[in-house]
Amino acid sequence: MNIGIVFLIIFLAIMVTVGIWGMKRTKTLGDFFLGGRTLGPWISAAAYGTTYFSAVIFIGFAGRQGWLFGFNSLWIAIGNGLIGAGLAWLILARRTRRMTQNLDAMTMPEFLQERYGAKHLKPIAASLIFFFLLPYSASVFKGLGHLFEKVFGIPYDMALLIMIGFTGVYLILGGYFAIAVTDFIQASIMIVGAMLLVYFITAPEGGVFEVIGKINENYKQNVPADSRPSVLTILSLVFMTSFGTWGLPQMTQKFYSIKNEAVIPKATIVTAIFALVIGFAAYFTGTSSHVFFDLESIPRTVTGGIDFDRIVPTLLTNHLPQAMLALILLLVLSASMSTLSSLVLVSSSAVAIDLNPMRLDKNSEKSKSVAMMRVLSGVFIIISYFISRFQLNFIVYLMSLSWGVVSGAFAAPYILGLYSRKITKAGAYAGLLSGMSIMIFLYFKLGESRSPLAASIAIIVPFFIVTAVSMFTAKPDKAILDKAFEGVK
Repeated sequence: MNIGIVFLIIFLAIMVTVGIWGMKRTKTLGDFFLGGRTLGPWISAAAYGTTYFSAVIFIGFAGRQGWLFGFNSLWIAIGNGLIGAGLAWLILARRTRRMTQNLDAMTMPEFLQERYGAKHLKPIAASLIFFFLLPYSASVFKGLGHLFEKVFGIPYDMALLIMIGFTGVYLILGGYFAIAVTDFIQASIMIVGAMLLVYFITAPEGGVFEVIGKINENYKQNVPADSRPSVLTILSLVFMTSFGTWGLPQMTQKFYSIKNEAVIPKATIVTAIFALVIGFAAYFTGTSSHVFFDLESIPRTVTGGIDFDRIVPTLLTNHLPQAMLALILLLVLSASMSTLSSLVLVSSSAVAIDLNPMRLDKNSEKSKSVAMMRVLSGVFIIISYFISRFQLNFIVYLMSLSWGVVSGAFAAPYILGLYSRKITKAGAYAGLLSGMSIMIFLYFKLGESRSPLAASIAIIVPFFIVTAVSMFTAKPDKAILDKAFEGVK
């Protein structure tokens, strides 16, 4: 039997086992969505780190940025590790954990509603999450389906059904606890695989330093000076992929679920190191394509352009032994499955918790809240399958817009709400709506190729809009502020 299939069977069996185990620990809605707020530093760090990275970074993103940016692509890895992971934990985790507990909030829309006393903010925020993260999760399903199709010879439709089936089993049964435990297992696979990947890529060429010299020489020949990215392009990509995660609900949820604030220092260090290792391995592999390809041998599309999505897969297939290739495929699968499960959980909660007109008892073991969450998670997964199976034009646009719209809408109201008592209800509404509108307008104005710049602007500008609107609108309710900031230093 192919060693890759053996690894895959073991991996999927572990996921199902963890799901069954997690089901025994999942009795309330709080258990299902936040793991009962009992997670320690290692599992919390793994959950954050593995959600950060998916197959996109190892396949298309590393291939494109590595070839076009050369060593400048490593700035993205540094930004992701230090800002997107480490600094996010230092600045956001403590206050998010304390204030969501004070306000009894389990989701981003619920936090915004309770923090600002704005009853219409919750359904608006939940709708944004559902409509933009649903296509995003479907795109991850699609990528995994094509990966299975190429590597294992499984038809795309069957591969989709396998992925959706196993994701549904361990997520629906075990909820966030099962996700977090499997994230820890997946993080271990990713770290080992990433380090071995760099070794096996560089060893035949004389080691890392020898490869660095060859990249420097070949990059100048492969990418003419007028085709290299500008400083603005590099900075906007670093900003979008690093600071942009601060406003994504699937990332901030990790702060809600930690056991206590003592977890934060260790989780900060572990998450930053994990992100740096994974980011460096991915982008360095993409950059090393300059050692193995030139303008004649680089994979091309049918129209003659460079096929960036095939650069890294071709490099790995041609230069890794079979056992190592199988491990790398498991690394990519781990990265994608962890991201996917978090997206499904957060997006389904937008309906089950935030848009549901029924009042859910979050702490009662007798309520039907957990059953409803499981059913709606299943429905969400089925919808994701159909979106992955039938790619419509408007769905493709939603996928491209998703990161910028969601982060642009939430970052300013969420972060300013953690630190300032002066932000008003009107300011929060203005921030959410302006971030969404700016991203959509600039995406179509500037074009898809400049979407990182559009996303960066959509994230930054609402901070000024929220502050300005708050200066001229009714002050926040003191009772809400006292409750939210209780115990916050």
